[in-house]
Amino acid sequence: MSNKPKIIMPTDEEDAAINRGIAADPDTYEVPGEDFTKMKRLGARGRPRVETPKVQLTVRYDADIVDKFKATGDGWQTRMNDALRDWLQTHRLA
Repeated sequence: MSNKPKIIMPTDEEDAAINRGIAADPDTYEVPGEDFTKMKRLGARGRPRVETPKVQLTVRYDADIVDKFKATGDGWQTRMNDALRDWLQTHRLA
């Protein structure tokens, strides 16, 4: 059994009632088809693609280690990544 929520589509009658409500709303504005062609398309969304993408994983560190990195402010995860990379280079594992 899936944990995903099920999408329940409205019946034809419910859909018609929704559309009547939209049509009756004085604040509703329907964009004409020709105006859609004039609109700018939004650029790419999300994180940009990189040559070496990050891997999401769950890992546990001692609280004092994490606290020290967090105390350095925003970007602490990147600094932790850099510290691990430096360690690998020092120990010739990279």
